[in-house]
Amino acid sequence: MRTTGNGPVTLHQVAHAAGVSPATASRFMNGTARVSDAKRRSIEDAIERLNYKPNLVAQGLKMGSTRTIGVLTQSLVSGYFNDAMVGIEDAVKAAGYALLIMSGHWHAAEEAERVELLIGRRVDGVVILTGNMSDTQILDFSQRVPIVAFGRKLEGERVFGFFLDNYGAACEAMELLIEQGHRRIAFIRGSDDQEDAHARLAGYRDTLAKHRIEPDPDLIVAGDFQESGGLQAVNQLLTSGARFSAIFAANDLSAYGARLALYRRSIRVPEDVSIIGFDDLHSSMYTTPPLTTVRQPLYDVGSCIGTMMLGMIAHDEVKVALPALSLVVRESVRRLT
Repeated sequence: MRTTGNGPVTLHQVAHAAGVSPATASRFMNGTARVSDAKRRSIEDAIERLNYKPNLVAQGLKMGSTRTIGVLTQSLVSGYFNDAMVGIEDAVKAAGYALLIMSGHWHAAEEAERVELLIGRRVDGVVILTGNMSDTQILDFSQRVPIVAFGRKLEGERVFGFFLDNYGAACEAMELLIEQGHRRIAFIRGSDDQEDAHARLAGYRDTLAKHRIEPDPDLIVAGDFQESGGLQAVNQLLTSGARFSAIFAANDLSAYGARLALYRRSIRVPEDVSIIGFDDLHSSMYTTPPLTTVRQPLYDVGSCIGTMMLGMIAHDEVKVALPALSLVVRESVRRLT
């Protein structure tokens, strides 16, 4: 930004250079009044000459909007959340909105603190990408700012929460394993306080029941949606002596950890044990072997979230078609002979 001897160029300096009043220059920049062609050219020339950069936040506050949308994610380094955030950004930037992103790190108290901070920054709306806050907390926050939440079912005047068909996709993943002859299928659970984790576990259990396969409680092991959780889960299975020919991991990160645990025991994938994940992170096509998994179209999810948020801010009714999950078959599952 170009500055004068006293600091950044001001609106008053632009007005003076253009030979108009500060009020006229302000109305022109805000688009709230028409000016003559001569004045318009004078103001535009002064802006370019002085390299004037308006204070968008200050302008927004005067108009009751900061043109920012807060996003509460759980990790700033996860490909899972990054894809969704790119989708949100692409959906809202054409309307002149920018994102203010904060992380809750899967701690309900920290998540609530971050939402309070976002509201304090006068964001026009808040997006919540999963997390551990209660529905009641989110509904309370929606009394102060519009909220779109992914990973939970919520509906209200200023809040909308949705999740994808995790149950149906888990059933599809299990059908593939059973079609390939697997009966002893281990399941690495997700976080117990996540709705999608419960839906994926239900899909696992119900598909076994559909095929009259008696579930073995010893094959259902705790996980936490992290690589370390998948590693620990498979170590637990192997140490216990449990028999299994396939693993269904509640997400790709858990599958990565499971794969490492098998590798350290010289157990081959898929020759000895097959693996299916869930999410289809970018890295999953480059694992050894490439991972069969359920694709979550997270960019499209983010795009839907951004469109919903713009509609809520504008008090418009917006209906979007939620993207579908799909099974991506690669090389980590083999047919039993």
